[in-house]
Amino acid sequence: MMPTRIEGMSETSARERLKELIQELAIVRGKVTLSSGKEADYYIDLRRVTLHQEASGLVGEVMLGLLDEAKLEFTNVGGLTMGADPVGTAIMHTARAKDRAIDAFVVRKAQKSYGMGRQVEGPSVEGRDVIVLEDTSTTGGSALTAVEGVRKAGGNVIAVAVIVDRDTGAKERIEEEAGVPYLFAYGKNELGL
Repeated sequence: MMPTRIEGMSETSARERLKELIQELAIVRGKVTLSSGKEADYYIDLRRVTLHQEASGLVGEVMLGLLDEAKLEFTNVGGLTMGADPVGTAIMHTARAKDRAIDAFVVRKAQKSYGMGRQVEGPSVEGRDVIVLEDTSTTGGSALTAVEGVRKAGGNVIAVAVIVDRDTGAKERIEEEAGVPYLFAYGKNELGL
């Protein structure tokens, strides 16, 4: 089984190394239009990190550590495809390496009109305590869509967690509209943004 972190690397050093990789690989400076329609002078392309061979394991370590530090009990993790997909699988693999059973799931933007007609794919979330994930959030819209989909599928959303919070109102909106805590591993100030 492949280790999820460099042998002997502490959670603190995993967090520091992931921060370095986010700063090196994911932050793109210049005018961009975000998925929310808002404009920004930088973009955080976390897929450059969550799909990176070294960073993926660190994402799992850091995010599972964040959730454990918050003392949350859950069995499933996932969110709206596609930003949440590699975050969920990173947590799932990290948990497995620690002999913990955490399943991942994927939420489609809309329910399928064919096959089984599901919006939430993967092991069932019905009756389960789940964490909704996102790589980063500006307005909270993607996470809220995922929360709605999971609740329709019978899952109990206990928190929303993201790798990077842009400090643009997502936390407040999610906590108000979804009624669950919003956790993040890194704030924009910590990343020098």
